[in-house]
Amino acid sequence: MSDALEKAEAAVAKAESNSDVLAVAMAALEVAKAAQLQQQGSQQAPCQHQSKQRRSAAEWLGIACAVCVGGVGIAFASLALAILGGVAAIVVLVLRDMWRDMQRKGR
Repeated sequence: MSDALEKAEAAVAKAESNSDVLAVAMAALEVAKAAQLQQQGSQQAPCQHQSKQRRSAAEWLGIACAVCVGGVGIAFASLALAILGGVAAIVVLVLRDMWRDMQRKGR
C-alpha cells in the first residue's frame, strides 16, 4: 500500500511541476487507488469474536437417543456380568462338592 502511495505522491509532484492536466488526473487516480486498497485492507480484518451456535432440537434428540442406547447397553453388560458371576460361583461350588466326595470315597 505504501508503494502505491509513493507512486501517487511522485505523480502529484510530477503533475505540479509540469502543470499538465492529464498528469494531475493520473495522480488523482493513483491516490484513489491507494485509498481504496487501504480501505479494503482495514475491512478484511476478520471478527475475532466467535459466538457458539446453539444446538437444534434434532441434535438434542440424537444425543438423548445415544444416551438411552448406551444406558441399555451398559445395563445388558451388567446383567451379563452378574449372570456370569453367578454361573461361575455355581460351578466352583459344584466342583468343590465333587472334590470333597472324591476325597471321602478315596479314603
